[in-house]
Amino acid sequence: MQLYALGLNHHTAPLAIRERVAFQPERLDQALQDLTRTSSVREAAILSTCNRTELYFAAEQPQHAADWLSGFHQLPLNELAPYLYSHPQREAIRHVFRVASGLDSMVLGEPQILGQVKEAVRRAEGAGTLGTLLHKLFQSTFAVAKEVRSTTAIGANTVSMAAAAVHLTERIFERMSGQHVLFIGAGEMIELCAAHFAGAQPKSMTVANRTEERAQVLAGRFGAQTMRIEMIGDMLPRFDIVVSCTAAPLPIVGLGMVERAVKARRHRPMVMVDLAVPRDIEAEVGGLDDIFLYTVDDLAQVVDAGMESRQQAVVEAEGIINTRVDGFLHWMQARDAVPIIRTLRQHAETVREGEVERALRLLARGDDPQQVLEALSHGLTNKLMHGPTRFLNQSEGEQHAEAGRIVQRLFNLPPNH
Repeated sequence: MQLYALGLNHHTAPLAIRERVAFQPERLDQALQDLTRTSSVREAAILSTCNRTELYFAAEQPQHAADWLSGFHQLPLNELAPYLYSHPQREAIRHVFRVASGLDSMVLGEPQILGQVKEAVRRAEGAGTLGTLLHKLFQSTFAVAKEVRSTTAIGANTVSMAAAAVHLTERIFERMSGQHVLFIGAGEMIELCAAHFAGAQPKSMTVANRTEERAQVLAGRFGAQTMRIEMIGDMLPRFDIVVSCTAAPLPIVGLGMVERAVKARRHRPMVMVDLAVPRDIEAEVGGLDDIFLYTVDDLAQVVDAGMESRQQAVVEAEGIINTRVDGFLHWMQARDAVPIIRTLRQHAETVREGEVERALRLLARGDDPQQVLEALSHGLTNKLMHGPTRFLNQSEGEQHAEAGRIVQRLFNLPPNH
């Protein structure tokens, strides 16, 4: 069984492709079970965020995973394939270590990705698709991410997605103190954005979410108001800034809705930040005058502060990751050797039991105990040495020298002189 990683991310695929292969939360359990039931995949976890969709899986052969991904999303493989990457075992391990450590993120060192990986693991556990191999991989992944975060400066001066959203709005509005902010959604990303915007002290903040209870909990933390999500169309003109991140399969804010809002606002500018994949705000909205629409891909352009210190941290982090990859591969190799070790010990135990049984018969017959012990020890030695001796005698040419080195290492023998 081998480990693999297959997917696409912001480095390899534009937003228009990423949103077509994003997994809706309510379909994730079904997808995991379908992947492990209808292909050669034995264990699987799916990481689906605004910047990436990745399958981490254990299988004998990886080729069916791409077919499954394209089929599940009803996207022809020839359209999807140019954007996909596939990593075999060592590179798959290194990739997930880098992802969880924030080294593969759009915003270098951003901390949210670790929580997203943990959520992917939790969902896989719940779906029953996380076996021994992936469980060990992700436990190692979390340990590596913690080590990178605590021993390097990878998190120093980090511009998170949430901070970048505030930075973008500050380019349009001279002061945040006079602006009204609408958050659509109540998940982790919106919570982070609300925390950053609250620090900038806007005039008001409002949370709209399908689940009113979650909206009230989030609003209560930041002194914000709440609003039913179906009221967005009527209330949109009131807001100067709209930040949206939901798991809705279709856009929540449409072109016509925004056109009416612009007219009602008498063309006062509005900043809209769409952090969702698939998008919450129709792409055509970005073509309107007085609307400044930013997607997750746009946020990468604002990340420049602290780059030098973070790049040094990257070198240190990559060193940690490379060491931990070797350690994990060593664990896998040791795990693969367990059946051989078990068979070897069973063989030795069978030999021991046979010689002890023979010795007991001789003692019961009245033979000299000293001679019986000598026979017992010689019998054990001869039978346990038979395999290595035969291995050496049957090897020829260059194989004979290699066989000698193997036996020397097995039995920790001194070198020949």
